[in-house]
Amino acid sequence: MTQVVIVLAASPSYYEDLLNRCLVAAEHARIRAVIVLNKLDLDTSGAALESLRLYEKLGYPLVPLAAKLDVAPLGPWLALQTSVLVGQSGMGKSTIINQLLPEAHAATAEMSIALDSGRHTTTHARLYHLDPSSHIIDAPGLQEFGLHHLAPEDLDHAFVEFRPLLGQCRFGNCRHVTEPGCALVAAEADGTVSARRLASFRRILADLKR
Repeated sequence: MTQVVIVLAASPSYYEDLLNRCLVAAEHARIRAVIVLNKLDLDTSGAALESLRLYEKLGYPLVPLAAKLDVAPLGPWLALQTSVLVGQSGMGKSTIINQLLPEAHAATAEMSIALDSGRHTTTHARLYHLDPSSHIIDAPGLQEFGLHHLAPEDLDHAFVEFRPLLGQCRFGNCRHVTEPGCALVAAEADGTVSARRLASFRRILADLKR
């Protein structure tokens, strides 16, 4: 695997902490992460796209598309890569596979409006060959994304915008939670670091410590 393609959509709602966990895993593994906002044809996608601009500013490729209409915007990002599609159920991963490879006949299902979630249709990871040099893996829908292979002290480095600030805190063992003189807290106050990302970091850190 050379890159992870994180598929999101405005409906059903995506979990930002799950997105950040995927990005952390990609950074830790030193592989590229591409963010896809699917279902761009939905009226609610405008707000989701605006929210995801934060990640585009951090350097992550952001690919908006409506897979049922046209999956072509994703094509250049898949060329010469072995990609894995990850995301919650109902985000449209199998629809993307079917558009890229109509002969694949990947199962799809309607989302549950009452639960604001998708229904699992992919039950195991499957590798498809787009061409001799480009491959794609369709993975089952996620509800959780474990990071138990990371030590808590490795987490801050997996947030790309934190890296220039690491080592600038008053205390060398600062965990960027409540410690005085924290460079990340100061960066949040002046807008250099997103409050959303710092809050997500702290939730993931608490989980790793548990």
